[in-house]
Amino acid sequence: MDAHRLDERHAMVREQLEKRGIRNPWLKQAMLDVPRHLFVLEKDQPRAYEDGPLPLGFGQTISQPYIVASMIELIDPQAAHRVLEIGVGSGYSAAILSRLVGKVFGVEREASLLAQAEKRSQSLHLSNLYLKQGDGTLGWAQEAPFDAILVAAGSPQAPPSLLSQLKVGGVMVIPVGGRDEQVLMRIVKKSEGHFQEKALYAVRFVPLVGAEGWRD
Repeated sequence: MDAHRLDERHAMVREQLEKRGIRNPWLKQAMLDVPRHLFVLEKDQPRAYEDGPLPLGFGQTISQPYIVASMIELIDPQAAHRVLEIGVGSGYSAAILSRLVGKVFGVEREASLLAQAEKRSQSLHLSNLYLKQGDGTLGWAQEAPFDAILVAAGSPQAPPSLLSQLKVGGVMVIPVGGRDEQVLMRIVKKSEGHFQEKALYAVRFVPLVGAEGWRD
């Protein structure tokens, strides 16, 4: 654990996560262990533990800590799980996931962000995290199927390629709606071609750009 600014992480977990209902003890510990300030722009490091998103450049953001925790808790992460994250960004959410599941696969469209995320992953010795550049709407077919898929960008619909890469019984958490506002959806694959959807709460994510999402 990186002890630097640990008090701020404790306050983040206590005030932003626990008071909003985050209960998973392993998730809360992972949020304590992973130094969020290393995943934001240097000029924004003093604000790293604030209750809100921060810009990463390239039109991308690092999500509010509560949103990161909530989306991860919604997939009920297990030690043997293989999880796909679409829209890696800074790599923060993927780093949290890497402490909770067996393997994490991440796809990021922006090469510069991916390079930074890879550097952070190496410095934190995240040996079960695998990253690649590509169109996130198409997923990572070579590594499918996945126990869960997290999408950290807003899409007009759940991309068919991602749905096809979920295991039966698997869960996808994805913001669905317009370019500026979405509703967070939890989608469970009940059988091939049959999905159970639940709308959760309003969110604002950057657009998911790609062949099965928004056009650039």
